[in-house]
Amino acid sequence: MDENTHRSSSSAYDPQQPYGSGGYHGSYPPPPPYVPQEPVTTPAGMTVWPSAEGTGSGIPEGPAPAHVKRKPRRPIALLAAVALVSGLIGGGTAALVGNMTSTQATTMTTTKVVNASSSSSGVAAIASAVSPSIVEITATSSAGEATGSGVIVTSGGEIVTNNHVITGASSIKVAFSDGKTATATVVGTDKNKDLALIKAQSVSGLTTATLGDSSGVTVGDEVVAIGSPEGLTGTVTSGIISALNRDVTVSTEDNSQSQSQGGGGGGGGGQWPFSFGGQQYNGTTGSSTTTYKALQTDAALNPGNSGGALINMSGQIIGINSAMYSASSSSSSSSGSGSIGLGFAIPINTVKSDLATLRSGGTSN
Repeated sequence: MDENTHRSSSSAYDPQQPYGSGGYHGSYPPPPPYVPQEPVTTPAGMTVWPSAEGTGSGIPEGPAPAHVKRKPRRPIALLAAVALVSGLIGGGTAALVGNMTSTQATTMTTTKVVNASSSSSGVAAIASAVSPSIVEITATSSAGEATGSGVIVTSGGEIVTNNHVITGASSIKVAFSDGKTATATVVGTDKNKDLALIKAQSVSGLTTATLGDSSGVTVGDEVVAIGSPEGLTGTVTSGIISALNRDVTVSTEDNSQSQSQGGGGGGGGGQWPFSFGGQQYNGTTGSSTTTYKALQTDAALNPGNSGGALINMSGQIIGINSAMYSASSSSSSSSGSGSIGLGFAIPINTVKSDLATLRSGGTSN
């Protein structure tokens, strides 16, 4: 083999030759020409650039090599797809995200928060729920008019009040929370417990009070009082239970003097006389008296609250307000009158145990 022959055979492969030229032909075709892609504008006016994959992208078509692992698509790819579809229907990605944010905000801001200071709870809720069950009572006698309060116990018009509110009355009128009025008659009285049951005439569908359990009352419990002090119908006050089982003594006499002094607090500024701890309040109780165990409260009670409701924070009646002390009633030198936080109520369990007796006419002694 001569030198020319050796050079001829070695020219079949020359690593220095450029790609696609010279001695190795047909194994590596020239790359396809790059064709730039134009953006596409959707009917909604959104400009979309075609994907880098597929025909005309500059990358040969065909399945990916087996040894090459495709990376999982990121959420941005899904968002881009949603954007494309949303753009076609006229919404766009911004609208989609905006709607999602708006819905979430609405859900969060419509959550109701109830607290004791809101109008849907606490004293406001008690007043709203129980006031329709409390009435103002005006008892007329030869001595004048006396004003007190009462609690509706049946939808047909039965009303519990204090005996001293209606004692000696020739006529009785009740005023409801909605402003309507009706005449009433006495069903039964119990002077020994200072309780009376009257019935409003020609009424039906009244809102009745829920009678609770006074045996579960403890000192410090919050309470609400509703009544008609000085003729101010539907007055609401609040306080706590100050003490339990107070021995309160009241008069059982049916006399015009008691009526003229207020008989429950109406007119003249007087109050029904009672005694406690050996002391006389609001005048003298006389020689005919009765004593009962009472709940003591600092909720403001004034003339006209007698016979009204003392209510727990569940809206249940736990007592019938019966006696209250005013400094001016025992001292002529006092310049003002009103509650000083010493009020007493007949426990509701006493009332419930006496209802049958009252409905049958009450006691005769």
